[in-house]
Amino acid sequence: MKKYLALALALVMVFALSACGGNSDTPNTANPGGETTENGSENLTIAEIITASLDKPVDTSAAKAAVDAGTFKIGVILLHDEQIGYDFAHISGIRDAIETLGLTDDQIIWKYNIPEDETCYDTAVDLVEQGCSLIFANSFGHSSYMMQAAGEYPEVIFAHATGTDAATTDLNNYVNYFTGVYQSRYVSGVVAGMKLQELMENGEVTDPHVGYVGAYPYAEVVSGYTAFFLGVQSIVPEAYMSVTFTNSWADMTAEAEAANALMALGCVIISQHADTTGAPSAVQAALDSGSVVYCVGYNVDMLTAAPTAALTSAQNNWGICYTEIIEAVMAGEPLPRNTAYGYENDGVQISVLGESCAPGTAEKVAEVEAALKSGALHVFDTSTWTVNGEQLDSYSSSWGFDGLELIWDGYFHESELISAPLFDLSIDGITTLN
Repeated sequence: MKKYLALALALVMVFALSACGGNSDTPNTANPGGETTENGSENLTIAEIITASLDKPVDTSAAKAAVDAGTFKIGVILLHDEQIGYDFAHISGIRDAIETLGLTDDQIIWKYNIPEDETCYDTAVDLVEQGCSLIFANSFGHSSYMMQAAGEYPEVIFAHATGTDAATTDLNNYVNYFTGVYQSRYVSGVVAGMKLQELMENGEVTDPHVGYVGAYPYAEVVSGYTAFFLGVQSIVPEAYMSVTFTNSWADMTAEAEAANALMALGCVIISQHADTTGAPSAVQAALDSGSVVYCVGYNVDMLTAAPTAALTSAQNNWGICYTEIIEAVMAGEPLPRNTAYGYENDGVQISVLGESCAPGTAEKVAEVEAALKSGALHVFDTSTWTVNGEQLDSYSSSWGFDGLELIWDGYFHESELISAPLFDLSIDGITTLN
């Protein structure tokens, strides 16, 4: 919470400076015409509304009353089930949280394979009717349906992962949460860069071409693959990357085909923001057939699917996130409208390093993780990337937050003003194929 209060104070100072003329070192958060937003606030900029939301936490007293009465229950809406890595990570995180907090299994109601349509709303209503005081949903497309239910049941807390609406809605029972997974993607890129450097030094690879299997061209995915690429480039500056999209969060066949297509282009390391083992399995098959190619996964350790091809996986530590949210709700404490958990509070990590990692990788990872944790290193430091050959010193997100300045102090402030990623820039060195 201290992080968010500090940001609020910093941005209030920015607004004051802007009113007085300001200077080039402060973020330009002005939107001269103002606008009427979803929460009915007229003549306020998006930046002002989001800043105000940092100091307007959600009231959890109704949930605390349920705890005191011994009727507290939690509902969980999942896009898939434990067979999919992303959902498995959420399920594991919630189980860690309920064990830590001493909750019982009968206090959790699980809803699996809930699509991003009206089914989500119906499911949320069903969970309310079953007595849930706190309801989670874990996929971006669940947002509008969760908000619809939240508007009808103000006594229930609705918590939505990866969404962007909590900061600008007037609902007082709706929050967004996420992790700073872009940080662990950067570290996984460092691991990949170390391997790429080894392959080049050994003469096994001459073309530093890496590939990435993405689900959708959403800001969340763009942020992740850009962070991964910057991690690779921190070790091999001449590296470049091709990205292809499957247009599905979880399609094993499509992910394998995408990985094969990238390898056919000459990519020697393949990473992913897709939820199955399709890509790592394809890479392992290619390695077994004599190709020089390795992979970096997401969500879960991929060594079972790719025992010699997998280097590591970028991971979220959802247990930290769920424990803090549930604990705050049970205690009746004010709940921030946006929460994000990165290396600074152990919300992200990489999986165990595979046997094929380059010598010295563990030591380099420890160095980079320490720098991220202390704040000495920022993933999107603007001195390390360009757009059309130009270094940026200002950028307003095009992901639904026009007028919200995201670059100041020399870096893009990802997952700070809201928890969800907003980095949607196409930086030099990355080519999208579809």
